[in-house]
Amino acid sequence: MISRIFVITCRIFPSLRRLLWKRLYQLLAGMYKREDWIFMNYGYAPLDPGERRLRLDDEDEQDRYFIQLYHHVAGAVDIGGLDVLEVGSGRGGGSYYIMRYLEPRSVVGVDFSDKAVTFCNDNYSVRGLSFRQGDAESLPFDDNSFDAVVNVESSHCYSSMDDFLAQVRRVLRPGGYFLFADLRDNDRGAMLNEQLNRSQMTLIRRSDITRNVIEAMNQDSDRKMELIAESVSKPFLNPFREFAGIRGSAIYEGLAAGEVIYQSFVLQKPEYER
Repeated sequence: MISRIFVITCRIFPSLRRLLWKRLYQLLAGMYKREDWIFMNYGYAPLDPGERRLRLDDEDEQDRYFIQLYHHVAGAVDIGGLDVLEVGSGRGGGSYYIMRYLEPRSVVGVDFSDKAVTFCNDNYSVRGLSFRQGDAESLPFDDNSFDAVVNVESSHCYSSMDDFLAQVRRVLRPGGYFLFADLRDNDRGAMLNEQLNRSQMTLIRRSDITRNVIEAMNQDSDRKMELIAESVSKPFLNPFREFAGIRGSAIYEGLAAGEVIYQSFVLQKPEYER
């Protein structure tokens, strides 16, 4: 019930959305102390049994479904040797994966939560990888600073998608890529397409990955439930289950019923300004 009220409030009062999501995340992070909690997405599972399995180090296997979503998004283009920005980097698992496996020259993770940034700076030590606090709608970087911007399952928290997209376009170098995935309910899905069309970036690929996300939720639900039960006191079990997208959660049911769609996108900033 609390989670449904929270979502409804965000929908009715979009100006409060960013503040409410930040407060919720800070609250949950304060209650869930496990240092191995480094991903905050719902995951991705291939549907084709013949698809080549993503090779991961043993230490990363526990996070396979989360990593597969990052691979689907950030691996959509070759970012080897490039400068990459992740907006909404959370607890840093995605930026950490990108830096180690996709071999860009640098990765900067930026997040609105100072607690998340502190966690990342305390727990990651990889050459070329850094984290800083910042606002997705007013990014603290110069124009034309990055070759690619990655944004995974974060933009639904923002108060203005148009402002965010304008910032992405500003910090991208000419020809740079915006690699993006997120969910929207049906009412806001059409709005997202309009916002992307207004961004003055070229849409290269749009993919509906709702079924892939549902399959990841199904395959990883029991493991997540066990981790939550081990780490969270009883009064907070249901909020954590909702946040994690366990089978039966509001977000799981919305995706399964077709009321929520999860999409990924590749957009490109024009090589030349008009």
